[in-house]
Amino acid sequence: MVETHDHFVKRLTLLGRKHQQMTHGYTTKVGKDGLIVVRPKRTARNASGLKVVGLALALFLTLKLLMVIVVGPASYQERLGGLENGTGIEKAGAYVMAIDPVTQAVADFLAPYLLPVLK
Repeated sequence: MVETHDHFVKRLTLLGRKHQQMTHGYTTKVGKDGLIVVRPKRTARNASGLKVVGLALALFLTLKLLMVIVVGPASYQERLGGLENGTGIEKAGAYVMAIDPVTQAVADFLAPYLLPVLK
């Protein structure tokens, strides 16, 4: 009797896990014996975290680039100067938002194309 109950609990756990996986999508196939088999789609779990971090970094760099283009490098540096004299968090923000050579080069390249559109 105990073996039957343990087998039931194990099968119930496996079905619950399969059902949870199917909430992300599933595929159906007809087997050689004519039965329809439903299987959950495979998902890349580790890659999703990296995608989110990469997307956040790309959005941050795009925002920084657009601010440099719209405000102008001189005015942008003046505004960062005000942050550099502030609290520790403001100083850290000024360090992160500082114009680096890559941002400056991309801003110089894209400014003629984006300024007429943005203004």
